Amino acid sequence: MGKILAVTTHATDDQTKSTAAFVTAIGALGAGKEVALALIGEAAYLAKKEVAKSVHGVGFPPLPELIDQVVDGDVPVYV
Repeated sequence: MGKILAVTTHATDDQTKSTAAFVTAIGALGAGKEVALALIGEAAYLAKKEVAKSVHGVGFPPLPELIDQVVDGDVPVYV
């Protein structure tokens, strides 16, 4: 089984890039990979509920929906 670490360094400063890491983690789960998510720098603000609620990357579901999937998949999130 492959291991994947999805990393983002963005939050509200680039909502599409910050959302992409969560989409990557969810896709890895669906492919049966062991996955973790790292929020570095600005991305650490995504751990705040009010900030996460304001993030919606272009072409992706709103971030709170993706966070729910990450939590449901027991993906470790490192801040």
